[in-house]
Amino acid sequence: MKNKLNNFKNLELLVPAGLTSPELLAPAGDLGKMKVAFEFGADAVYFGLPDFSLRARINKFDKKTIEEAAKYCREKNKKFYMTFNIYAHNVHLEKLPEQLKFIKEIKPDALIISDPGIFNIVKKEIPEMEIHLSTQANVTNYESARFWFEQGVKRIILAREVGLDEIKEIKEKIPELELEYFVHGAMCMSYSGRCILSKWMTNRSANLGDCAQPCRWKYHTKNKDDIKTISVIDDQDRFEMDIEEDQNGTHFFNSYDLNLIEYLEDLVKVGVSSFKIEGRAKSVYYVAIVSRAYRKVLDAIIGVENKTEIIKIIKSQKKELDKLSNRGYWTGFLLNDEPPHLFDKAAIIASDLFIGISFEDKFSKQRKVFVHNHFNLGDKIDVIISEGNLSTKILKIVLPNEGEKKSAHGGLGRIYEIDFDLKIKGVFLMRKVVKTNKA
Repeated sequence: MKNKLNNFKNLELLVPAGLTSPELLAPAGDLGKMKVAFEFGADAVYFGLPDFSLRARINKFDKKTIEEAAKYCREKNKKFYMTFNIYAHNVHLEKLPEQLKFIKEIKPDALIISDPGIFNIVKKEIPEMEIHLSTQANVTNYESARFWFEQGVKRIILAREVGLDEIKEIKEKIPELELEYFVHGAMCMSYSGRCILSKWMTNRSANLGDCAQPCRWKYHTKNKDDIKTISVIDDQDRFEMDIEEDQNGTHFFNSYDLNLIEYLEDLVKVGVSSFKIEGRAKSVYYVAIVSRAYRKVLDAIIGVENKTEIIKIIKSQKKELDKLSNRGYWTGFLLNDEPPHLFDKAAIIASDLFIGISFEDKFSKQRKVFVHNHFNLGDKIDVIISEGNLSTKILKIVLPNEGEKKSAHGGLGRIYEIDFDLKIKGVFLMRKVVKTNKA
């Protein structure tokens, strides 16, 4: 993680006596991801109906699967929150009564809302429903937080732009209010009007009130050494800057990803009670690795007295997060600095490749595996379980109705029977090391 991690003056990292572990809230893009999130440490998940969720296009939930999800959560004594976080137009309000009827039936633990109109209707139609204010409402100060608390909001999902000192002050001003904060996942460069161009071109930050307004400059293009170059020139010809694009393109709108695995103690101390992972569109492998990493660190800072051991756990889980595909990691706005951007590539490719998952509840050397990516007979792989990683070898690959195979292939929706050289218990994922690290 490229950040001045040791230059920030931390709060006293002594967790108050008797404090139970905070809530770890994971994304659920579908039923499988939800189950894996719980298996790997999440206390709660969030998902929504397509018409009222900001993940409409890739949302695999419908009323039938939500009913199944709700039943599963109750059986596992886990919580689920439903996202009603769009900013509604009139047409959405016409559909709302039918959706609220469904909400009354399944009884989610809370609704996540951003639109005041939807908020008012929900309060009127389901007055007993717990409401969490979405990060889309962009609460960045204690008076805004107080306003929503007085309207009946129990929890506020703070804007990503809120820093650690501001979180502390909000909690001190409204101690009864629950605070939720994003700790991991994608960051949008345009969120809350965040524009990188002024800072990048002139070192004048738009987010600090010093925008050079490059969006209003004149632009023209020219060719230079067979590389397409955009020259940026302001109206008075004071600034000129070349933005080059080579055969790989350019990614100057590409924000780093958020990663606060090293700052959970600070966030607990200032009063954050729910730690949120972004990524309903991410893979089941991402959900497993990130949920496990944050669960282990949260449990350590609450239950482990040895500071050296806590640091060791944080370092080991950082390494696990580094193995995921990412855009480079940063601490977002937590430390009151401005996040950079990954200009030269779309992402940093994962060092390890996710190859399969088993949902079987058994303890055996032979397991049924849903294959996601190619692997061969004799391959050495890692098995990912909630407790840690196991190293094993592929001894046999069988495709039902076709017999033994020398390899397994993903993308076909197939379930193979795999023999390993050790017994594996419960839900697990499989991965293997890949050589490349190119975007």
